[in-house]
Amino acid sequence: MRQISSSITFEIAPGETMPMMVAHSTRLAVRGAPVWVTRSNDVEDYWLEPGRSLRLRPGERLWLSTEGPGTACVAFVAPLSRAAVLADLARSLSDWWATRWGGWRTV
Repeated sequence: MRQISSSITFEIAPGETMPMMVAHSTRLAVRGAPVWVTRSNDVEDYWLEPGRSLRLRPGERLWLSTEGPGTACVAFVAPLSRAAVLADLARSLSDWWATRWGGWRTV
């Protein structure tokens, strides 16, 4: 098992508006009820249905809300650093090489 990303999940109650500040490049994923997203420095608003996501830029501010009776869950997913991804790739290649030529499998 390997960690692909780290995420933080929040729950938004009906009628609640949640202000957020984005520190790092992340992706916003929605579950439950649809979420209304207003972004700083953007003239568009976004209506995200469950299962949809939106890429966020560092330094921007968000205002998140939901309408209707349902509760929404929003997850801010940050990808791992390049060094961690490269280390995982090197480990996978090493394991593949060992099983291909060494005959032993690492568990």
